[in-house]
Amino acid sequence: MKYLDIENWNRKSQFEFFKTYEEPYFGVCVPIDVTEAYKSAKKRKRSFFLSYLHATLLAANQIPEFKYRMDGDRVVIHDLINASATISRPDHTFGFSYIDFDPEFNVFAANAQAEIDRISKSHELFPDRSSEDVLYLSSLPWLDFMFTSHARAFKRKGSAPMISYGKMTEKDGEYSMPVSIHVHHALVDGYHVGLFVDKFQSILNLNS
Repeated sequence: MKYLDIENWNRKSQFEFFKTYEEPYFGVCVPIDVTEAYKSAKKRKRSFFLSYLHATLLAANQIPEFKYRMDGDRVVIHDLINASATISRPDHTFGFSYIDFDPEFNVFAANAQAEIDRISKSHELFPDRSSEDVLYLSSLPWLDFMFTSHARAFKRKGSAPMISYGKMTEKDGEYSMPVSIHVHHALVDGYHVGLFVDKFQSILNLNS
């Protein structure tokens, strides 16, 4: 972890402007082609949910701006971004997780399964560990949404990206899934979100 040199940052003006906003987040919703990734997960007997979470983290860790976090008037650059994914329970409640990222899928999946098991046996909402070095990830597999918003406590000055995944749908043998991405505009612009989406789609295709 280190701090960004804001004085020599080419986005200093944008940072200074958007950091004062009461609501500094903006969001987009994009359709993602998951045809090959879904088929591959089924063939390999992998969790499709964990497959696209892993692809998300692989992509985010290659986009520097997705590793920036606010620390007062300073910007932290995290070395590695992990996952805080919402995990559903059999009783239709949920808990928040902290899943260590690893570039190897099998290691990541083992980390994730340990958290899934912990949450399924607990009524606690929050994990034992918490940090801003995460993406906040949630799946809404019941909804083929076109837009999402997030519950926010404005007194809490979080700055991590929030990503939601919707219902996968099939048409003519092709599978698509809506993905909503909300980012802090003092740290991330639309251009960087576009880089992330392209990288995410490419990883899903390559991992097929």
